[in-house]
Amino acid sequence: MGCPRYRPTTMVAADTSGEDTSGENTSGENTSGEKLYEGKAKIIYATDDPAVLLTYFKDDATAFNAQKKGQIEGKGQINCAISTYLFQRLEAAGIETHWIETTGDRTMRVKALQIIPLEVVVRNLAAGSLCQQTGLPLGQRLEPALVEFYYKNDDLGDPLLTGDRIRAMAIAPEEQIDTLRRLALNINQVLTKFFMGCAITLVDFKLEFGLDAQQQILLGDEISPDTCRLWDQSTDDETQRVLDKDRFRQDLGQVEAAYQRVLEKVAAQSTKN
Repeated sequence: MGCPRYRPTTMVAADTSGEDTSGENTSGENTSGEKLYEGKAKIIYATDDPAVLLTYFKDDATAFNAQKKGQIEGKGQINCAISTYLFQRLEAAGIETHWIETTGDRTMRVKALQIIPLEVVVRNLAAGSLCQQTGLPLGQRLEPALVEFYYKNDDLGDPLLTGDRIRAMAIAPEEQIDTLRRLALNINQVLTKFFMGCAITLVDFKLEFGLDAQQQILLGDEISPDTCRLWDQSTDDETQRVLDKDRFRQDLGQVEAAYQRVLEKVAAQSTKN
């Protein structure tokens, strides 16, 4: 897999005029099933098995609730590969995911899930919105790790929810929230240790979960530099250490090189264990 090229982006208003076709599959991979859903970074297709879906990873990059848009050529391939390695690592640790198999450079077969409309964010160090909203200094260690829930609703800006708000909105029962928190912390333990072996600090990350046909909670979505904040441990420079989507958000440049570096480190670490 060659190093992808980055297309410079501009700040634009979110397009609500109709269906976005910029993410259509042009790779030649088999996505002949019905397109069920297109999100910011992936397209979901039906397969001949209603319990199995096909996920196609796009090159599209968005930030600030899709107000900033662009493309990173090859991002879909990189994120598909990284997610594959990390899903396999989690499965080996006893954490069940929706991943079944990776079928192409940009495609994986996954279990169909009824997605719980919550983004579960785990924070090991203070960064991003946490610093902006609390005044905590960038990089302050959080002990224990902080688990937050955000409502998956673009129209509302994916707001941070309290436990009382989750109950008031009847999004999920109490026992389900407890399970999400427990799973998120277990995943954090596995990924933190793994990334430490990559000489990468796992600052924070976003998870999504869903219910399978047996009403079992499984990890869904992806795990990649799009959904994780990752810092290179080889430098203390606050700009150079960034290996994730913050390079795109903050116009730091070298986005493609950062994503590629994460893939190389993840692949190398995966072969050691």
